[in-house]
Amino acid sequence: MRVIVRTVSELCVTVGTVIVLFVVYVLFWTGVQADHLMGDQIDLLQDQWERQPAVTAGASASPAPPAPYRSGKPFAIMYIPRLGFTWNKPVLEGTATGTLKKGLGHYAGTARLGQTGNFSVAGHRRTHGDPFKDFPKLRRGDAVVLNDGTTWFTYRIDKGPYRTVPTDIEVIDPVPRKSGYTRPGRYLTLTTCDPEWGHSHRLIVWAHLDSTQPVDAGEPGALRR
Repeated sequence: MRVIVRTVSELCVTVGTVIVLFVVYVLFWTGVQADHLMGDQIDLLQDQWERQPAVTAGASASPAPPAPYRSGKPFAIMYIPRLGFTWNKPVLEGTATGTLKKGLGHYAGTARLGQTGNFSVAGHRRTHGDPFKDFPKLRRGDAVVLNDGTTWFTYRIDKGPYRTVPTDIEVIDPVPRKSGYTRPGRYLTLTTCDPEWGHSHRLIVWAHLDSTQPVDAGEPGALRR
């Protein structure tokens, strides 16, 4: 009996240790890894932007068409002041598991940044850096600002957070029916999981493009403290 009790006790301690280590991994280590990966993506983008040829004022040549988004590669940086003035995340093409570990993911097939349609982006609520941990704090009128290296795009939230199920893919339609929009426009949709540690539902916010300005003009007003 004594051997059985000792064995069970040791087993319980082992299981408890494994659980604690797993929790540390989920809460801490994936965050450390994600912060490192996201930082690498932002550094990559900024390096690319610095190597872009400067556009001479008054130049008559037509600008080159924007390059297509490449799967798994970053193309913009997102800022949401409501989530903190130091909050910024890279936006990559696609929503594959590996992509969302490096930042936010653009739903392939939805509109490009700033163009007519619905530019739709997903992000983790928890784990992998918790990019959208405070998603429920978003409110109507909040700014969502993106920089693609040449232009600042400022969107303003019109509705959300709206709770729905994962199968409700209409939320990223060109004109999302439940958003309140009734005609084509330049829209933004952000999605994340709900509840905080689950994935049975999704939280959604919708926004419209409010303004744009060249990067050379400095940061938009929404990012100025």
